Amino acid sequence: MTRRLAQVAKKVGVSEATVSRVLNGKPGVSQATRQSVLSALDVLGYERPTQLRGERARLVGLVLPELQNPIFPAFAEVIGGALAQQGLTPVLCTQTKGGVSEADYVELLLQQQVSGVVFAGGLFAQADAPHDHYRLLAERNIPVVLINASIENLDFPCIACDDAVAVEQSWRHLASLGHERIGLVLGPSDHIPSRRKLAAAREAVEAAGGTLPDAYVERAMFSLEGGQAAATRLLDRGITGIICASDPLALGAVRAARRHGHHVPHDVSVVGYDDSAFMTCTEPPLTTVRQPIEAMGRAAVDLLCARIQGTEIPHSELLFEPELVVRGSTAQAAAR
Repeated sequence: MTRRLAQVAKKVGVSEATVSRVLNGKPGVSQATRQSVLSALDVLGYERPTQLRGERARLVGLVLPELQNPIFPAFAEVIGGALAQQGLTPVLCTQTKGGVSEADYVELLLQQQVSGVVFAGGLFAQADAPHDHYRLLAERNIPVVLINASIENLDFPCIACDDAVAVEQSWRHLASLGHERIGLVLGPSDHIPSRRKLAAAREAVEAAGGTLPDAYVERAMFSLEGGQAAATRLLDRGITGIICASDPLALGAVRAARRHGHHVPHDVSVVGYDDSAFMTCTEPPLTTVRQPIEAMGRAAVDLLCARIQGTEIPHSELLFEPELVVRGSTAQAAAR
């Protein structure tokens, strides 16, 4: 305790007696000095006294990897609305190429004394990416909830759509339409949800008495252009059904099929993932697996608020059931 008083006093430039008065809720300290002492506690990684924990700012960081994919603005809308209902204000942190990094955002959020952070996609979903800034949040005892992937060795609660069920639904749908050469367009090899989708696809094929050739699996960055390039390679190998790890990837696959001289869905069937905005307006309307955004976003906020209030919650992953939405981008396999 004495060491903590000395370190905080030195950091703020006040006496140890002043720090002690703040920590014990005694009068005679200006509001500015009081806030400086509390901020120093956070910066130095000390836990606030119980009676002062509620004095973090009523701000919650909402960290997104991008806004170009419509699924992330959809999550932001649900989570932001749910936070507002709880009297919390979301601070939107969106990464851009060459812009502020996720780690930089975490530092900024800590400086703002946020009550908690929700990550909806990001570096935590990449096994080989740096995770030090997540450990920093854990060390500072900041409540954190992750959406769609968890981090090994860090006890952050996670909300996720069941990737295995999503792939099983997509695979059964294409197989029921007579497709035998079904390929996958997934994210990078260290992307955890893509790993889960691949494992589920292999199990689905093995359950049917076959094996999934490596040549039927392509990796891409999560963009329309990435989907087009990956799907082009699959089409060159005679694939007639393509399951994609996101809707933008699927739209890229549709474009690749057309550039290849194929008609979607009569020659090639394409299934997306997310059911993000405007997928009913594409040509053809996209068959895709819908994530339950509303339920997932509200569950994430409920978990975060429980953690902010000091409630102990299981650090397990809550899996939500996806729903296959059949539209016009899939059809009976053409006779060969």
